[in-house]
Amino acid sequence: MNTVNDIGQAADPNPLTIGGRAFGSRLMVGTGKYRDAEQTVAALRASGAEMVTVAVRRVDLDASSEESLLHHLDPTEFFLLPNTAGCYTEEDAVRYARLGREAGLSDWVKLEVIGDQETLLPDTEALLAATRTLVAEGFTVLPYTNDDLITALKLQEAGAAAVMPLASPIGSGLGLLNPVNIRILKSRLDVPIIVDAGVGTASDACATMELGVDGILMNTALAAAEHPVLMAGAMRQAVEAGRAAWLAGRMPRREWGVPSSPSAGMLG
Repeated sequence: MNTVNDIGQAADPNPLTIGGRAFGSRLMVGTGKYRDAEQTVAALRASGAEMVTVAVRRVDLDASSEESLLHHLDPTEFFLLPNTAGCYTEEDAVRYARLGREAGLSDWVKLEVIGDQETLLPDTEALLAATRTLVAEGFTVLPYTNDDLITALKLQEAGAAAVMPLASPIGSGLGLLNPVNIRILKSRLDVPIIVDAGVGTASDACATMELGVDGILMNTALAAAEHPVLMAGAMRQAVEAGRAAWLAGRMPRREWGVPSSPSAGMLG
């Protein structure tokens, strides 16, 4: 039974755990598209995220350089997750995952293998192959995929530590397009489900978490907002509210009204 703290918030009976590592925040954020490094760090802190992604192809991997984003990210404050964003082949994705590990970032990887330049939808065949290769090399792999159950099950079987289905295409801000598919994934998989891509605003994040998923990863929703740091704080609260609502269990939907006050004792 859940315990409740002094502000009525349910204690989470199952903290987010991926690859044997526990995280206090269920919101993960990317580090691209911000105005500058200072705004990036401010948004990360406002989001409360512990895990942040870094695109290996797009950053200077010399953490000692003041020009490198890594110079501004304290690894004792943020868990850095290398990301193979922008890779269109299995070979490139595996190469950049290895590069991230060799640079000392992590032996974890958010694995992306894009199959189409316009929609940025994943190439699931190449994604599966890259997952198998990297798992065999000792990586903790978190693959970005579509919301297809069969692909998700194959990724789990291949050794993925979590599966990251899209809410809608990368950077679209369309929100959660197929909630039924996401619920099915959550009900069938044993590894964590982290919804990735397409969440545009706080209401999207809350609705997504109310499905019972384990977390959300986002970047553009924060970086492209008029006020990224303010949006980061809103997303933090939305993810926490959606998780608490799911733990609380919503009332049943009905097609008729039910009085909220008892009728007994009313004046005749």
